[in-house]
Amino acid sequence: MLAAAIALYVLATLAVGWWASRRVQTAEDYLLAGRQLPLVLATATVFATWFGAETILGVSAEVAREGLRGAVVDPLGAALCLLLVGWLFARPLYRRRLLTFGDLYRNAFGPRAETAAALLLVISYLGWVAGQFVALGLLAELVLGLPLEAGVVGGCMVVVAYTWLGGMWAIAWLDLAQNIVLVAGLALTLGMLAADLQPTAVTLPPDFFNPLPRADWLDGLAWMASLATIGLGSIPQQDVFQRVMAARTEGVAAGASVLGGLLYLTVGLLPVILAVLLRLHQPESVGLGAEQVDPQQAIPRYILGQLPPAVGVLFVGALLSAILSTCSAALLAPAAIVAENLIAPWVGGLKGTRLLAVSRSAVLAVAAVALTMALSRSDIHALVSESSAFSLVCLFVPMLAALYGWRLSENGALASMGLGLGVWLAASWAEAAVPPLLLGLGASALPLFGALRQKTG
Repeated sequence: MLAAAIALYVLATLAVGWWASRRVQTAEDYLLAGRQLPLVLATATVFATWFGAETILGVSAEVAREGLRGAVVDPLGAALCLLLVGWLFARPLYRRRLLTFGDLYRNAFGPRAETAAALLLVISYLGWVAGQFVALGLLAELVLGLPLEAGVVGGCMVVVAYTWLGGMWAIAWLDLAQNIVLVAGLALTLGMLAADLQPTAVTLPPDFFNPLPRADWLDGLAWMASLATIGLGSIPQQDVFQRVMAARTEGVAAGASVLGGLLYLTVGLLPVILAVLLRLHQPESVGLGAEQVDPQQAIPRYILGQLPPAVGVLFVGALLSAILSTCSAALLAPAAIVAENLIAPWVGGLKGTRLLAVSRSAVLAVAAVALTMALSRSDIHALVSESSAFSLVCLFVPMLAALYGWRLSENGALASMGLGLGVWLAASWAEAAVPPLLLGLGASALPLFGALRQKTG
């Protein structure tokens, strides 16, 4: 039953990709859905872009091990990011009518800053895409009994196929359908799981249900770094930008981001509740017993092994929906950057069908690199968190300067990117007591503080 349901789901997904490809005539159609998404589609794609393998598999594993503190990065940080985009960044971004996020750095600082930002953006996405490929492999391993590597490769091929065909139009329509399956599947699974589990006497750590930091300044800094990883680090990202720019109006762009954040905060808590229930009643199922179990597979293993098959089908549909929607968006975003901000300037500019063809080729190239990463690493949470941290220490401060007119030269923008990246890497290597993320972000801000001080002086 599960194999047949997955096969039908995949065929339907590919059919939507083929249907959407008929609406793609230009690069703007392919990358931004012609800037025509209404509020319903825009909200659906904002939410679905974020609600992926990290939320269902990665977060559940962290919460099972650490308690509610494991939910700070996601869903709390992710919801904060979408809300901040809607409140502060969507309107000024939309008014610029840019094609990619890299264009912002070119217009504000110059071509060298564009190239540096584009390279950093592309690198930051590779781990994100790889994490979704790993999740597809885990799902295939659990449901179909395939080796993890075979599932990763097969899942990659499906996502590449419909993303290559339909671009943002395919992603938007599929996100709307996948959201319905996702919410229904998770809600029903939660209800059935709560009814199935029997009370047991399990001793939990005293702070298991406390998501806040302890009364210790270092722990407080670590908590702030966790919240900022996605809460701020995912703001200067192409996938967020694409959803803003694909909206029909700037009001739709801002509203969709806020609604997506609120929806994420509510639905994103469902995997957290599932993980807490399993930790309370079945600690061995989350890798805390004698048997060595991958905590990332805890929820799927329990549901597929203990609950009725119909519930398993719905849960697999929900999980597959979440992964596919996030993966396609994460794949298209760096492909757009590669085509518009790396290849186009190098060949003297690309327009029309040439830019469309290069964008589609870039999808294949990004997928190939991310697939290589996915086959070498299997920790979804680490892959996604590292991607967001990378963009925060390099790109957040120059983005603020570009959007709000703070005086920062091209050399200053390059220095901000370089200092942030260098300090973050050095502090990570030295295992600094203060979170390397905060040290990198502070170093990135130094050129901006210097420019503002020079101006006021």
